[in-house]
Amino acid sequence: MALFAQRAIGFAPWQGGSGATVQVFGYTVVRSYPHDREAFTQGLQYVDGIFYEGTGLNGRSSIRKVKIETGEVLQKRDISEQHFGEGVALFRGELFQLTWQSGIAFVYDGNTFAPKRTHKYTGEGWGLTTDATGLVMSDGTDTLRFLDPATFNERRRVRVTAAGSSLGNLNELEAVRGEIFANIWQTDYVARIDPATGRVTGYIDFSGLLTPRERQGTDVMNGIAYDAAGDRLFITGKLWPRVFEVRIARK
Repeated sequence: MALFAQRAIGFAPWQGGSGATVQVFGYTVVRSYPHDREAFTQGLQYVDGIFYEGTGLNGRSSIRKVKIETGEVLQKRDISEQHFGEGVALFRGELFQLTWQSGIAFVYDGNTFAPKRTHKYTGEGWGLTTDATGLVMSDGTDTLRFLDPATFNERRRVRVTAAGSSLGNLNELEAVRGEIFANIWQTDYVARIDPATGRVTGYIDFSGLLTPRERQGTDVMNGIAYDAAGDRLFITGKLWPRVFEVRIARK
C-alpha cells in the first residue's frame, strides 16, 4: 500500500476538527507470524530476538516472553485477578508492567520475571515504552508522562496535539527512530509523535491487516514493537491470530 496523499482530516480522521491536514501513511506487509488468540495484548516490545508481551483482562493478565517465528510462549507469569494488566517495557534489565485502574506498576527481573518492587501512580495506566533515559507512559488521555524508572516520579509531561487540537485515547506506545508511535484506541491508526513537543507528525493507517474472517472474535489493534537493529516494525492486536511485520512509507 503506497503513501496516501495529504488530505484534510482535521486533527484526527475519526474526530473531525479544524480542517487542517495531517499526513497519512500506508503500509505493506513484509511477513506475518502466529499469535496467541487468547492474548489480550496490552503491550509489546522486541528485545534480543523475542517479544516481551503484556496481556490484560482480570484473571487473564500476564507478562510473557514469546518466540516470534512460532508464537510459542517461552516464559509466563500471571498477575492477581484483581489487577487488569496494561503496557509493558523492558529498561536496563527490569520489566515494568502497568495496571489499568489499580494505580500500581509492577517491576520484575527481566530474565526470571521474579518480582522486585512496585510503584504507585495516579490516574489510569495504558501504554508504556522507553526512551534513552527512562519510561514514557500513556493514560488514555492526550498526555504522555516521562518517568524516572527508579522511582516512577514524573520528570515531565507533554500534551499531544494534531493540527493544533488535542489527541486523546493514546494507548500502546513504542519508540521508533526518535519518534513515539501510539495506537489510538478503538481505531486502526497509529500516531507518530514528536516526544519533545507532543506534535503529531503523521498517522499510519493500518486498516485491512486482518481479513473479515480473521476479524471475527478479535478486539482492537493494540501492540507495536520495533527491532532497531533490523529496522523492523511489528503490529498486532488484542486476541489477534497474527503479528504483522510491516513497512511504512517514509517521509
